[in-house]
Amino acid sequence: METFAQRLKLCRKRKRLTQKAAAEAVHIAFSTYRRYEQGISEPVLSDAVRIADFFGVTLDYLAGQSDYPTQLM
Repeated sequence: METFAQRLKLCRKRKRLTQKAAAEAVHIAFSTYRRYEQGISEPVLSDAVRIADFFGVTLDYLAGQSDYPTQLM
């Protein structure tokens, strides 16, 4: 199962963004975003929601609880 950090990095790379650009896009300090991708820390819910919304994926996908980036109907 992939971790939040692995999924976050994958989402960012799919959009061809640097860590700094992704951090700016979701209004998170670069150092904080970098720690999320390194798996050093995990985001508070409000940050996780902004990240998921920006990348167009579900929280379950980011958390590694689902292999489907978007919600299945």
